[in-house]
Amino acid sequence: MSSRRSRPRQSGVSGISDDQIADLVSKLQQLIPELRRRRSSDKVSANRVLRETCNYIRNLHREVDDLSERLSQLLDSTDSDSAQAAIIRSLLM
Repeated sequence: MSSRRSRPRQSGVSGISDDQIADLVSKLQQLIPELRRRRSSDKVSANRVLRETCNYIRNLHREVDDLSERLSQLLDSTDSDSAQAAIIRSLLM
């Protein structure tokens, strides 16, 4: 991560170290499917890891919204007193 911008060091102030940032970026990389598929020898910049993480979270939000919409439509098409409707309502909460 040599392309990292240097940050001024503040003595006596509790902060996060460069090693901790590198460790967190590495952990993020392992969580993102697009980046996890890469060989461990392939270097990925922190910038790319953060961008891919943001994209992944956006996609997850879209999927949740789509599934919620589909569940709402399914709920509208079922008898409101049925067991199926109760299950759908519990999923939407």
